Amino acid sequence: MTTTAWPTDASGLLPDDGYAGTLAGRAWLPDTDGRAGHSGPVVVAIRADGVIDVSSSFATMRALSEQADPAGALAAASGTRIGTLDELVANTPPETRDEARPWLLSPIDLHVVKAAGVTFPVSMIERVIEERARGDQDAAAVIRSEILETIGGSLDALRPGSEEASALKDLLLERGWWSQYLEVGIGPDAEVFTKAPVLSTVGPLVDVGVHPASQWNNPEPEVVLVVSSDGRIVGASLGNDVNLRDIEGRSALLLGKAKDNNASASVGPFVRLFDASYDLDDLRASVVRLSIDGEDGYSLDGHSELARISRDPADLVEQVIGAHHQYPDGFVLYLGTMFAPVDDRDVTGRGFTHHDGDLVRIAEPRLGTLVNRVRSSSEAAPWTFGIDALYRSLAARGLLR
Repeated sequence: MTTTAWPTDASGLLPDDGYAGTLAGRAWLPDTDGRAGHSGPVVVAIRADGVIDVSSSFATMRALSEQADPAGALAAASGTRIGTLDELVANTPPETRDEARPWLLSPIDLHVVKAAGVTFPVSMIERVIEERARGDQDAAAVIRSEILETIGGSLDALRPGSEEASALKDLLLERGWWSQYLEVGIGPDAEVFTKAPVLSTVGPLVDVGVHPASQWNNPEPEVVLVVSSDGRIVGASLGNDVNLRDIEGRSALLLGKAKDNNASASVGPFVRLFDASYDLDDLRASVVRLSIDGEDGYSLDGHSELARISRDPADLVEQVIGAHHQYPDGFVLYLGTMFAPVDDRDVTGRGFTHHDGDLVRIAEPRLGTLVNRVRSSSEAAPWTFGIDALYRSLAARGLLR
């Protein structure tokens, strides 16, 4: 398989139940009237009869998520049909795109992009390994074996902040295995950080970026919550929180360089809003599947069960927003992953790392499939459309009221 094999129709992105859920997205609508500034992003409803521009009702995804009942509001909204989902999917990959026709974008606009880390026991162990190895892949396998031998048993039932977690922390301190990652992995306070600037996320069928300085990195397939300004979880999507293991492993203070790079945060393909067909309990049962196909013939498959998360999604949201911190435009929250690939790809004992051109698929039956290709963040499409450009575009199209 080669990375040119992008999905060519809606079936490659849609949830297993097709159009049964309330699906919201964003698309780029080209200038159709010859007036400068009249192209720009629109909020769309993904329906069986087509992709509907509902921007006359909701100028931004933030405006939609602030509704008392976002799913009901989107279902009731009318607008202009801009094409079929098949047509937009086929026109989204940049190398074959016809810029005179609409294409899909990240479904997120003004929401702050947050991410929770070390929310699964296995990811906690891998972060400790990265730190102790100082980003050295050769040392990682030996350290992994020593840590697992020290811990013993399963960490799946361990609740952060519990007496059992405190006892395990004491044991690890005694053995000399203390780490700041253990503190956020089993302590009372979650690790939550700002993953990317507002409007910088990329959507499906485009490149994700890996910093060219990184030699040890991997995808992080995650469920992404959509949260309103009053703290309601109103829907969910999928995301790739691209991870540079060597850079963060050298120092946690390099988290910004490891996490926030051009095209390093993907979200999509759509937002599934909570309604009678899909709610928070359905989300808690998510099984996120990852596949990687390289141009060198390499393939990898894995999965992440959200039921094994150490902190409930609602608890994580409460740690982000409240009297201590407000988000007037809402936020999205990557929930973390249990998937940390350790199988060797190139050299025995050095584990997995991306190659240029890898095709990454992140899928969940109720949320669809997010497909991206890996490139250097220096070679991925530059981020040029920011908040000022968005509001100039909305104003030119008469969408600000």
